[in-house]
Amino acid sequence: MLTKDVMAGVSDSLQIKLRQLRLLALDVDGVLSDGTLYFSSAGEEVKGFSILDGLGIKMLQKGGVEVALITGRSSPMTQRRAEDLGIAHIIQGREDKKTALEELCESLGIGLVHTAYMGDDLPDLAAIQSASVGLTVPNAYSLVKQHADYCTHSAGGRGAVREAADLILAAQGQLEGLLSAYLNKTNRLT
Repeated sequence: MLTKDVMAGVSDSLQIKLRQLRLLALDVDGVLSDGTLYFSSAGEEVKGFSILDGLGIKMLQKGGVEVALITGRSSPMTQRRAEDLGIAHIIQGREDKKTALEELCESLGIGLVHTAYMGDDLPDLAAIQSASVGLTVPNAYSLVKQHADYCTHSAGGRGAVREAADLILAAQGQLEGLLSAYLNKTNRLT
C-alpha cells in the first residue's frame, strides 16, 4: 500500500528506469543541505543535514544501491557526514560533475543507464542530463527543474533525498520490506 502512495503520479517509463538503478549520486549543497552556508565567528563552516535523508541513504545501501557524493565545494563537514553514513564514494571540489560522474561510474563498473543523479543548480545540469534518471528539488534553479525527470516535493536538506530513496526502493519492490523492520507489530487497536 505504501509503495502505491510513493509511486502515485510517477510515469511507467520513469518507474522502469528507477527499477534498474544501482547508483545514486548526490550533490551536497542544496540537496543534502538546504544550500545555505553558515560560518562561525572563527570562520569555520557549519552545515545542517537531515536525519530523514541519512536514514534514506542507509536504506538505499541496505537495498543494494550505491550512494555517492559529488560536490563543487570541499568541506570537512561533508566528509564527516559521508563517513557517518558509510558513503565510500566522495568527490569534492569538482565543478565538472558530469565528468566526475562518468569517472565514478567507470571505476565502479556501473553504466550511466543504471545511475541517478540529484542536483539543484547549473553545475549539476550536465550530470542530471547524462544519468538515466535526473532528480532535483523544488528549491532548484528553474532550468535544472525543466531538465530533471523528477522533482521531489521536499526541499533540499529537508527530506528530499529520503523522498528519492523511497521512490527508488518502491520501484525496485524493496521499500515495504525495509520499512517492516521499523513497524511495531505488537501495537494493535483494541
